[in-house]
Amino acid sequence: MALRLHIVTCSTRPTRVGPSVAAWFVERAREHGRFEIVPIDLAEVALPLLDEPEHPAKRDYRHEHTRRWSASVASADAFVFVTPEYNYGPPPSLINALDYLYHEWHYKPAGFVSYGGISGGLRAVQVEKLTLTTLKVMPLPDQVSVPFVQKQLDEQRRFTASDAQTRAAAGMLDELHRWAQALKPMRG
Repeated sequence: MALRLHIVTCSTRPTRVGPSVAAWFVERAREHGRFEIVPIDLAEVALPLLDEPEHPAKRDYRHEHTRRWSASVASADAFVFVTPEYNYGPPPSLINALDYLYHEWHYKPAGFVSYGGISGGLRAVQVEKLTLTTLKVMPLPDQVSVPFVQKQLDEQRRFTASDAQTRAAAGMLDELHRWAQALKPMRG
């Protein structure tokens, strides 16, 4: 049975480019062939600002949107977060989605495809890694960075990666697979 990789589009802005970058990465992951691919778009998940009355460690979820999100995250073996950088940090939609749950994240690896301006989203990823380690997620050092993402979009806002980004994606997927296999017994 293949390990399940959730590729999470983190931005929810109406004018976002995340879906274009995510579509490119989903294809790379399918070509890689070692995961069952599950695209997740936080705009479609549509979690309200954290509204659960109990701490997520209790797993006493009162809302159906939380129970659906819990089942989704629990079913994953690994994650790739396709993330922009907002004001040197992560998009609020991602932090909100992470904060909804606790146990469901444990002992799973995470990779990043970050995009933005001059930093290519690297500053956001550094902050995201801090949050993820608190949730017992293993953030990988391998990642894909897309500086000046607008230069890699065509007139229809489709993303075209550089050769270096494509190689980085392949390397990250290899590492994700290794870590997902290694961590799976810890969740048993």
